Amino acid sequence: VLGEGNYLPGLHDLIMEMEVGSTTKDVSLDAGWGSWNPALKASISFESLQGSGLDSSQIKVGTELLLSSGLKAVVTEVSEDEFEIDANPPLAGASYLATVKLLKAEAGPKEFEYQPKANADSKYQVATVALGCFWGAELAFMREPGVLGTKVGYTQGEKKDPTYQEVCSGQTGHTEACQVIYDSDKVSFDRLVHLAMDRLGENKYLLNQVGNDKGTQYRHGIYYHNDEQKSIAEEIVKSFGEDCVTEVLPASKFFDAEIYHQQYLLKGGQSARKGDPSTIRCYG
Repeated sequence: VLGEGNYLPGLHDLIMEMEVGSTTKDVSLDAGWGSWNPALKASISFESLQGSGLDSSQIKVGTELLLSSGLKAVVTEVSEDEFEIDANPPLAGASYLATVKLLKAEAGPKEFEYQPKANADSKYQVATVALGCFWGAELAFMREPGVLGTKVGYTQGEKKDPTYQEVCSGQTGHTEACQVIYDSDKVSFDRLVHLAMDRLGENKYLLNQVGNDKGTQYRHGIYYHNDEQKSIAEEIVKSFGEDCVTEVLPASKFFDAEIYHQQYLLKGGQSARKGDPSTIRCYG
């Protein structure tokens, strides 16, 4: 889905300027590991380690440390008084040379709000979910094989074209959501709903809350686009018992969030490669 959040945005930019049958040679493309984030590099003095229980004699270049935030960092430099660590993925900022030939272009889904048989004649389908803060949800779906594109935005509300600030006020009725375009030959809606519910964890039993984010704008839900999705979503959500408060409702108008929010965690240096198992950190 060109222009949306697949895990190789550079490839999208290139293809959007190509014609079917054309070839572009030796082009440098983002490898999908995210940008290198300078905020994930730090200098630490040995003096600050006193009383921490960490043996400073074990700090050497290449030593891997587990930070209190859950991040893994590698020691990159050591001097007499301090050492530097880098918590970026090893391949952050990596690119590769490729020759790209555009073989064909296919039309994507045409219907984005609920209809009983929406997009029934297409293998390309739409899924919309709300899982609290939309940054982490989008990255989780970007990593899923079969997902072709993602974007974040606001849905299930009354106001047209709401801003982030308006949605955060809790007065518009919207919830933060992620909309996904997927190839139903490669990934099922059932799998995507299970991915969503797994990501919610115990939060599926909290009303209007995911983690520390509270308010109707953080309510969680599965918003079906056709009757087949409705049956699947209702069955899965029901399997978690009566205490599960994840809403299952027909998909309504989806308003794109500001550009700043799109693929936010990828821009912040986290990997969006398909199948990447690394922990998703819900901040940049």
